[in-house]
Amino acid sequence: MAKIVQCVPNFSEGVDKLLIEKIIDEIRKVEGTKLMDYSMDKDHNRCVTTFIGTPEAVEEAAFNACKKAAELIDMSKHKGEHPRMGATDVIPLIPISEVTMEECIEMSKRLGKRIGEELGISVFLYEKSASAPYRENLASVRKGQYEGMNEKMKDEKWKPDFGPDVLNVKSGATAVGARMPLVAFNVNLDTNNLEIANKIARSVRGRSGGFTSCKALGVEIKERNIVQVTMNMVDYNSTPLYRVFDMIEREAKRYGVNVIGSEIIGLVPMMALINCADYYLRIENFREDQILEKRIYE
Repeated sequence: MAKIVQCVPNFSEGVDKLLIEKIIDEIRKVEGTKLMDYSMDKDHNRCVTTFIGTPEAVEEAAFNACKKAAELIDMSKHKGEHPRMGATDVIPLIPISEVTMEECIEMSKRLGKRIGEELGISVFLYEKSASAPYRENLASVRKGQYEGMNEKMKDEKWKPDFGPDVLNVKSGATAVGARMPLVAFNVNLDTNNLEIANKIARSVRGRSGGFTSCKALGVEIKERNIVQVTMNMVDYNSTPLYRVFDMIEREAKRYGVNVIGSEIIGLVPMMALINCADYYLRIENFREDQILEKRIYE
């Protein structure tokens, strides 16, 4: 099998489709990459993009897309519900086939160094690439967001790994790192009370005493006049989607609120959904080799 790396850059633009197309064209242009998916959210004002390719091609495409985003997105004018600190907010690199995590870590360091030096953007390494344990969690790196990042970087503890120690006003800062696949999973509630969403998010969030592999916060979806528990499930095997969904349903009932739907942003590993089907359908003696697609691709 060929060496394949997955990259899921998040750009701080979820309204202007033509602008996003210009950024994504920088990925399409690079031979050896394949654009898998991209989705835009107006309330989050964010675009999540997924592409795969050879390590060399992915590294080049990620840099080119980051460069184009720096040209087109002005963070000083950006508003959105999702936490963010830069035009290209985060660039995760994920080993898929014949590539080790160590190789992705080295890729992230080369990419981060290039973004810092050539684009003048402050870069923080995170997750498996983090230069210190307290920098592993993206939420910790991004705390303070764009508006507070310049002051944050004055602290020696939060000097960027690459690039300037002073915030690039137009482009903000970028997190680059290697990680395992995650599922971006959101649950919508039939209320516009953000306090309720935040309370439920705290109940399922790992660092608040919830599920270890769940990162969660409450956000407003103003277009629909509802709130949402938005999550990153960083290990869908240790914390399956159905388990956190059930907990959110139970917590919501405490406040007289109902779950009205859920959504997955970007791509999702097949087993994450099969685990849910197995649980809710109570399938007895189910085996992975019963999945038609898995047998076809063998």
